[in-house]
Amino acid sequence: MDFEDWDVYYRQILKDFGYSREEDERSARILDASLAGTRVEPDSLRPLFAGKDVTIAGNAPSLAAELAVVEHPLVAADEATSVLRNAGIRPDVIVTDLDGDVEEQVAANAEGAIVVVHAHGDNVAAVERWAPQFRGRVIGTTQSRPFGRVYNFGGFTDGDRAGFLADHLGATSLLLVGFDFENPSPKDADRETKKRKLDWAYILLGTLDESRYANG
Repeated sequence: MDFEDWDVYYRQILKDFGYSREEDERSARILDASLAGTRVEPDSLRPLFAGKDVTIAGNAPSLAAELAVVEHPLVAADEATSVLRNAGIRPDVIVTDLDGDVEEQVAANAEGAIVVVHAHGDNVAAVERWAPQFRGRVIGTTQSRPFGRVYNFGGFTDGDRAGFLADHLGATSLLLVGFDFENPSPKDADRETKKRKLDWAYILLGTLDESRYANG
C-alpha cells in the first residue's frame, strides 16, 4: 500500500485513539538510530513471498490448536513467535512492536528469522531497550511517513501489518491462523482498547483482496 493511500486510514486511527503523529515520528527516528543487526532491503524478501501462499500466525489462544495447518513461508505476529518456537517451529519473518516476549524474538532472529521492528509513539522505551539487541537480519517500520531505511507497508497491529507486508511482497494468498477479531487476549489489561485495535485489524485486512486470504 502506498503511503498516500495508507495515510487516509492512519489519520482516522490517530483521531480514534488520540495518538500523536509527532510521537510516532520521534519513535521511528529513535528506531532508525538504534536498530542493530543487519539492515536488509524489503525487496530482498520478495523471493520468499512472491507467488506463494503465506501463513500469518497471530497470537490468539487458538493458535496452539491450529499449528497443524501452519506452513512456510510463515510470518509470526509478535508473541505468536513464542508459541511457534515452543512447538519447534521457527518463523521465517517476525513482525513486532516489541510488547511480547522480545527475548524469544531476539533468539529467533539469531537463529535466522528476519525481524520487522515497528516504532510507534507508545513504544519508545521498548525501542530503546530492544532495538540494539537484534543481531540477525532486520527491517525497521513506522506507521507514519517512511524515510530512509524505515518503511511503511500499511497496517496497524502486528497481525495486519504482517499481512500487508506479505501482500506488498507479492504473496498469492494469506492464511490467517491464531486470529480472533472478536475477543482480546486475557493478557490484555485494557480490553476495550484492544478490541478497537482488533476492529481496525479486521477492517484493514479487508482492504486487501478478500479472495486472496482466509482465516484458518
